[in-house]
Amino acid sequence: MSKGRVTPAASADKIISIIGPGMHIVGDCDTTDTIRIEGRVEGSVRAEKAVVIGKGGRVNGDIQTQDAVIAGTVRGALDVDSRLELQATCVIDGEIRATRLKLDEGGVVNGTVSIGRKDVGGGAPAGAVPGGQAMSPQANENPAGRLRGGKAKAKAKARAAR
Repeated sequence: MSKGRVTPAASADKIISIIGPGMHIVGDCDTTDTIRIEGRVEGSVRAEKAVVIGKGGRVNGDIQTQDAVIAGTVRGALDVDSRLELQATCVIDGEIRATRLKLDEGGVVNGTVSIGRKDVGGGAPAGAVPGGQAMSPQANENPAGRLRGGKAKAKAKARAAR
């Protein structure tokens, strides 16, 4: 044991639940902290702080959280109160609602995307992009119905649609 070094106890602010590679959960996951998914979940996922889905992670169900980083596959609705980061390896099939979105080039989204604060006055939310439309970094239509990269271009296209 070395002198003067103290190993800190696990802080309640840094608790992360992990579903590792090779692990398969059937049922809903609910935590007051952060969950990292490297395996498979068939059911809804709710985390008060954050959801992180690794490249090999898969969720077949809805996700509700404050912040999320997705590198794997999600088949279901994503409801993110603050920041959603979709990495280049992600595949999302379902509705997305988030206050802020970062989509890396190569990320695939099939479904409806609503970005911005929840609209209290009715009508379409700020930044709504109907399903089936697509954007690329060059803001060209993609016949496969996939939303690909370029946060600034996505915002510009959404503003033009209003």
